[in-house]
Amino acid sequence: MKILFQGDSITDADRNRDDIHDLGNGYPKYAAKYLKDYFEGMDFEFVDLGISGNQTIDLVNRLQSDFVDVQPDIVSILIGVNDTWHRADTKEWLSDEKFEENYRTVLDAIKEKTNAKIVMLEQFLLPAEDKLYFREDLDPKIQIVRKLAREYADLFIPLDGILAAACVKTDWKAFSEDGVHLTYGVGADFVGHIYADYVAEVIEEVHSNT
Repeated sequence: MKILFQGDSITDADRNRDDIHDLGNGYPKYAAKYLKDYFEGMDFEFVDLGISGNQTIDLVNRLQSDFVDVQPDIVSILIGVNDTWHRADTKEWLSDEKFEENYRTVLDAIKEKTNAKIVMLEQFLLPAEDKLYFREDLDPKIQIVRKLAREYADLFIPLDGILAAACVKTDWKAFSEDGVHLTYGVGADFVGHIYADYVAEVIEEVHSNT
């Protein structure tokens, strides 16, 4: 069972880029741990190709080498916050249409050139005071991701909502000190656990068909 994690710094999480099987310190590390606990005896190959700073256009540019050539059984995508963050100082936002075009290009290629199940995780923002204005651009793009998930995804994980709910009872800084990057302890573990709980059903489906 080959599972590919794709995205930006939240997925990269200081991984060793010379080793595609190094899962860094982020949620993929914990997701792999929980999945191996859930499915004892299953032969997993976990691949992390998240790259810090990436936006949707970067995934388009590395579609062949980092998606198609990998030929995973399951591909997980968490992308989009940098499409907002990298333009926040000037508010010269990437158009929603271009954002959707980029993301759709990635999803089309996965559908057409692999047999992978698609797991989409929505981008998220915790209530960091200095970034609350990101919502002006982020929220419409989250809605685009949800729309695309209805069209393409085998599984969708609504992280923005899940983390918002978690922050009602837990100080949000436990999950992310800056509102975007998961803490390597609590935040990454929390999302990794959520991921494993959701994705277990897809793994069972893939396994039953092999």
